[in-house]
Amino acid sequence: MDLNFSDNFIVKGKFSIKKANTEYSGKLDKEEGKKMLEKEKDKLRALQEKLYADSGKSLLIVIQAMDAAGKDSLIEHVFGGVNPQGCVVHSFKAPSPKEYSHDFLWRHYIALPEKGKIGIFNRSHYESVLVCKVHPEYNLSEKTWDSVDDFDATFWKNRYESIRNFEKHLSENGTTVVKIFLNVSQKEQKKRFLDRINEPDKNWKFSSGDLPERALWDQYMKAYEEAINETSKDCAPWFVLPADHKWFTRIAAIQIIIDALEKMNLKFPTLSEKETAALADAKKHLESE
Repeated sequence: MDLNFSDNFIVKGKFSIKKANTEYSGKLDKEEGKKMLEKEKDKLRALQEKLYADSGKSLLIVIQAMDAAGKDSLIEHVFGGVNPQGCVVHSFKAPSPKEYSHDFLWRHYIALPEKGKIGIFNRSHYESVLVCKVHPEYNLSEKTWDSVDDFDATFWKNRYESIRNFEKHLSENGTTVVKIFLNVSQKEQKKRFLDRINEPDKNWKFSSGDLPERALWDQYMKAYEEAINETSKDCAPWFVLPADHKWFTRIAAIQIIIDALEKMNLKFPTLSEKETAALADAKKHLESE
């Protein structure tokens, strides 16, 4: 049985969102998947410790999805066991007035993980070519543009180029970029929305604004497909994960993240002769107490 799914969902070449399977779960059942996730979490914990000790590289994980696709729960279940000192999550909402007073990448740049750490963007700079593509009037808040007529093909081409350059710059300066799109079906989103309405302890998760955005599903799918095709590069690839079964999505995601860390060839620091000698002296002193 194939138990490594990390290479199954990377986007190389032309991507079609209509052809992407939202229900795939390999040949695993849910219970097998849960056990596998726990084993993989042990690997992730060890690699994160090595990343922190190495302190020469960092990992940025970008997570994008439609509402109710499972972004928050994926972060909780995949990263629940890592050292919080070495992992930082940023959830990006609508930009503030201060953020709008800078370019669209500024607030994301200042949130990047420092060397030795994992940074997770729950939504990201891609909102500028996703929700702002579906609602181009939002771009007017940047106060750079005069009207929605300014948001033509050239505008979007430049946005994609800015994102590619941003991610290439990060890659060339020690940050590995992994981008994950949780591909949930419209049918499954409906089910999860109803769960949020029907279960009192989930009511807080549902927003009246969710339904108008759901009505724009086809426009969002078109925006995602174009953004992924324009920006999935070797230095910052996209992974499109089937998200109708949350337990499987978590397994695929953690394997992708583990692979990215393993490819960094991380090492624990090596002590100099002087430091090794000092360590021996310290041991001798402590043992003699």
